[in-house]
Amino acid sequence: MITMKDIIREGHSVLREKAAEVAMPPSKEDQEMMDAMMTFLRNSQDPETAEKYELRAGVGLAAPQINVSKRIIAVRTANENDEPREFALFNPKIVSHSAETAYLESGEGCLSVDRNVEGIVPRYARIKVDAFDRNGDKLKLRFRGYEAIVVQHELDHLDGIMFYDRIEEYAGDYKQPLPSKSIVHRSEEELVL
Repeated sequence: MITMKDIIREGHSVLREKAAEVAMPPSKEDQEMMDAMMTFLRNSQDPETAEKYELRAGVGLAAPQINVSKRIIAVRTANENDEPREFALFNPKIVSHSAETAYLESGEGCLSVDRNVEGIVPRYARIKVDAFDRNGDKLKLRFRGYEAIVVQHELDHLDGIMFYDRIEEYAGDYKQPLPSKSIVHRSEEELVL
């Protein structure tokens, strides 16, 4: 079971690496890692389990955050009826995005960052993603709004990008410049979520 002790923190070199593609079909080991990542998110969102194991609540987790430099993410959000929406993906990549951008008014947080970092983190309001599921089947997914922001945050981890790298006015010790192809240019019609 993954706990907070398994999650590496900012400053760790693996968080700044470009993660390796996962060979398809996925190995049993990679499937088990993906399952453990999703189990962590479920546990972290369950108040009793989270308290028992001292877990911080999370909506997303990328394999590099558990010191595994592989392109695997798990995302667990909720729909408008508060029912869970879960996505566990191998080798996800954005294939298209909206011109419109969005950001969370409250800012973003990260299980690998043990402090509050304020500022606007620009993201695309809508994205299309190609990925592979647990069995190695190809998926084409669309995300928008909050869910799109969560997915983009996790995809950044696969490329060694931390959320605060995207905050223009932030100048913390761990901040690094973004590769030019990774910059999200804010749109005039920006959503604030």
